[in-house]
Amino acid sequence: MGGLHSVKAALKNSASEIECLFVHRGRRDTRLRDLQILAGKHAIDTREVSRAELNELVPDIQHQGVVALLRVVSSGIREDLLDFVRQRMADDSRDSLLLLVLDEVQDPHNLGACLRSADAAGVDAVVVPSNNSVGLTPVVRKVASGAAETVPLFQVTNLQRTLGALQTAGVWVFGAAGEAENSLFQLDLTGPVAIVMGAEGRGLRRLTRERCDQLFRLPMKGTVSSLNVAVAAGISLYEVVRQRI
Repeated sequence: MGGLHSVKAALKNSASEIECLFVHRGRRDTRLRDLQILAGKHAIDTREVSRAELNELVPDIQHQGVVALLRVVSSGIREDLLDFVRQRMADDSRDSLLLLVLDEVQDPHNLGACLRSADAAGVDAVVVPSNNSVGLTPVVRKVASGAAETVPLFQVTNLQRTLGALQTAGVWVFGAAGEAENSLFQLDLTGPVAIVMGAEGRGLRRLTRERCDQLFRLPMKGTVSSLNVAVAAGISLYEVVRQRI
C-alpha cells in the first residue's frame, strides 16, 4: 500500500495489519515525519529506502514517498454481511442503513473511487461478488485515500441470493439501469436501502436486475448515454443523503 492518505488511514484504523513502513530516504517533510511517529506509537518498524526501492515495492501507483507493507494474513475483505446487517437493523440505526452493492466492478480505480464516495456519504458497507470483481489491491487502496480502511467491504458468493436475503431482512434494493422508467429522484430512499450499481460497460447483470425491488435511471441531458460507475454511485449515494437530511 502506498500514498500519504491511505497509509495514514491504515495506521489510524488498522495498524495491526501493517508489518513495516518504508519511507523515502531523501524526503524530509512534516507529513512523512508524522507517519513515522504514528508508526512508532504502534511499534511498527520503519525503514528509510531509496525512491527506486519504493518504486519496486509498488510499481503501479504513485507512492508519494511512503509504502506500508501489509501482513498477508488479512485480505481486508469480510464475509459476514448478513450478521452485520442484522445487527444494524436491530439497533437504532435501522432506518439509516445504507449499502452500496457493486455488480462485478473490475476496474480498481472505480472500486477505489466508490469506496471514497461511500465513506463520504456514510455508507455502512460496500458489497461485491467474490467472482469477477476486483479486491482490495494497492491501487484500490491508493485511490480510496483511506476509505478502504474505514468502509467495510463484504465479499459474497452469490450476489442474487444475498440481495434476496437483504430484502427478507427489510432492506429495499434499488438498481441503476439506463432503461428504467423512474429516475433516481423519484424514489423514496429514507428507509434501509441498498443501491446496486452495474459493471463498467454492461451495467447490471440480468439476474441482478430482476432481483431488485425497483430500477432507477439517472437523467441524462447531454449527448453521452451513461456515466462512469463511480460517478453514478456518488450521485446516487448523495441523493440518499439529501433525502435523509
